[in-house]
Amino acid sequence: MSSPDSGTEFDAIVIGAGPAGEVLAGRLADDGLSVAIVERHLVAGECSYYACMPSKALLRPGELLDEARRVPGTREAVTGDIGVEAALIRRDEVIHDLDDSSQLPWLEDKGIELFRGQGRLDGERQVVVDGERLDARRAVVIATGTGASMPPIDGLESAGAWNNRQGTTATSAPDSMIVLGGGPVGCELAQAWASFGTEVTLIEAADRLLLKEEPFAGEQVEAALKERHGVEVVTGARAVKAGREAGRTKLDLEDGRSFSASELLVAIGRRPHVEDLGLETVGLEGRGFLETGDDLRVEGRDWLYAVGDVNGRALLTHMGKYQAWVASEQILGRTALATSESKGSPRVTFTDPQVAAVGLTLDAAREAGLDAVAVDVPTGSTAGASFTGKGVDGTCRLVVDRERDVPVGATFTGFETAEWIHAATIAVIGEVPLDTLRHAVPAFPARSEVWLRLAEAWEG
Repeated sequence: MSSPDSGTEFDAIVIGAGPAGEVLAGRLADDGLSVAIVERHLVAGECSYYACMPSKALLRPGELLDEARRVPGTREAVTGDIGVEAALIRRDEVIHDLDDSSQLPWLEDKGIELFRGQGRLDGERQVVVDGERLDARRAVVIATGTGASMPPIDGLESAGAWNNRQGTTATSAPDSMIVLGGGPVGCELAQAWASFGTEVTLIEAADRLLLKEEPFAGEQVEAALKERHGVEVVTGARAVKAGREAGRTKLDLEDGRSFSASELLVAIGRRPHVEDLGLETVGLEGRGFLETGDDLRVEGRDWLYAVGDVNGRALLTHMGKYQAWVASEQILGRTALATSESKGSPRVTFTDPQVAAVGLTLDAAREAGLDAVAVDVPTGSTAGASFTGKGVDGTCRLVVDRERDVPVGATFTGFETAEWIHAATIAVIGEVPLDTLRHAVPAFPARSEVWLRLAEAWEG
């Protein structure tokens, strides 16, 4: 698309065309506002090309193969292993070969003007894109997301380490890989590449995986990675030095141990994309997450909003979309506040077992001063669970505030538990009493009948 003349006005300017920026721009345009969206890389953002979508495409072949091998009848039909080349071709289809041209027609249909390049603030309500100035009558929205964080490990910069981008778009399976970081990204990519035949070592500095989730979740994922996927898992180990020699990366740990592999994938966190945004021109330092109020405005600037990962409220694609709705309502003069994050965002780690959670863990609830208790049942405790094959374990937990008898958190581990978490999200966000939930009857023989088991366990 051609750039407008210098000084062209729009009702709103959105910097960043990832999921949050797209949703917000679309909502404003649907309401009749003139909107410009600025993107320096690919329209649709990190999630579509380098994170959520490709990682799930990499995981899916192994999930299907494992399920087929569990169930009599299909087990006998399975011959051979995963076709890695075909799986990677399918991954490339999912991410459109890193080509965003298919994402552009909807922008045109809505009358949203796309500007390719680095967008920078240049004072109040002004944005410069490669020398062209855009003026916003109502609002400027920063939706630039986050990038991979690299720890200050000696030699890491020269070791050729991968981040999530290389880890999700590699064109072949390396013979061996060290994954540094046992959070959701590290666990998912360790499993995915192991399913393609890569010899994987997963190293986590904390004493367990998935540190932000219930302890049993990390324990179950660790056991599965070791026993079902052949991953060597090392916890309680801090990396202190990295280097690359003769085509292999070496990683030294604080306790004296060393590991070597063809590739090193670093997955230890995210940093906000706030560099080179011109934040100093509006009195902001721009070195960390852009803090906002529940109206998604940057404090003290009624025209400036930050949505999605860049504000640090909840680094999840679906929460960025939610915040985009809130911010668009604000810009359109309607009333909406982002309150969901304070109760706990829904989140899923797509390992096998999957870890689907919302709200508070038991420890977090008690640290928050609640009189909280856990209600646990096995994921496989329903009749429907028998259809997914033997050896599918897991735990379903509700964290209940006993003072009000309402759930404040939930965690489901096991096979394909991600689809269960929305019901738990409704219960947690809606503060639905357990006595009321007892009347929400789950269908038989669906696996979601686990909600009946939880109700029965609560009743004692």
